[in-house]
Amino acid sequence: MRLVPEWKRVLLLSISFWMQIAGMLTLIVPEIRYARTGVDSNPVFLWWLGVLLLLAGIVGRIWQQGLSPWREWLRVAAIVAVVILLAFVLTGRANAGPGGASESQTLAIAVPFIAKEEGKRNEAYLDIVGVPTICYGSTRGVRIGMKKTDAQCIALLREEVSEYREKLHWFFTPATIASRLPPTRDAAYTSLAFNCGIGAVGKSTATRRLNAGDITGGCEALTWWNKAGGRVIRGLVARRTRERDLCLAGGRDES
Repeated sequence: MRLVPEWKRVLLLSISFWMQIAGMLTLIVPEIRYARTGVDSNPVFLWWLGVLLLLAGIVGRIWQQGLSPWREWLRVAAIVAVVILLAFVLTGRANAGPGGASESQTLAIAVPFIAKEEGKRNEAYLDIVGVPTICYGSTRGVRIGMKKTDAQCIALLREEVSEYREKLHWFFTPATIASRLPPTRDAAYTSLAFNCGIGAVGKSTATRRLNAGDITGGCEALTWWNKAGGRVIRGLVARRTRERDLCLAGGRDES
C-alpha cells in the first residue's frame, strides 16, 4: 500500500521546487559572501548555473501541470538552454583567438613588470598590517624566519600571477578574451588585480569598459586606483600610469 498517492508526481514537484531554491541561492549567496569577506567566486559559471537551475525548476513545474500540448516545446526549450550554457562555458574556457594572449605570452611581460613594481625581500617580514610576507608580497603559508632564494621568489611570483590572471579572466567576456587582450593589456590588468584584488578589479569600470569594447576608456580607468586610506599616493599614481601605458601598448582600437 502506497503511503502517498501519486508519489512520483509529488517527488517531481518537490525536485522542481528545490531546484528553483537552489538557483536563487546560487545567484544570491556568492554576492553576500563577497560583501562580507571580499572572497569572490566565478561569476560566469555561477550565474549560468543559477539560471539553468531556475529554468529547469520552472520547466519541471509546468510539466507537471498536465499541459501536454506544450510538453514538446518545453523539452526543446530545455535542450536549447543546456546547449547554450555549454557553448558559453566552452567558449569562455577556450584559448584566446588570434587577437588574444596566451598565458605564457602574458606572464613573460607581467611577471617582470610586477616584480619591479612590488620589490623583493628574500626573508619573511611583517607587512604594514602585521601579516608575514616574503618575496614579492606573497603571504600564503609564510612564517617569520622563512627564507627563499631569488629563483624561488620568481617561481612563486609566476605561480601567483598565473592564478590572478586566470581568475580575473572570469570577469571578461569571450569577445574580450579573443580580441581585446593582447599580452601587454592582459599584463596590465593582471598587475592591477595582483595589487588591488581580483573581485574589485573584475567588477570595476575598467573591466566593464573593456568588455563593452571601449579599450582606451578601460585603460584610462586603471589610473583611478591610486588611493590608499582615502588619500592619493604618489607611488600608486606612478604605477597606475605605467599600467595604463602598458595597457595602451596593445593598441587603442578594438580588434
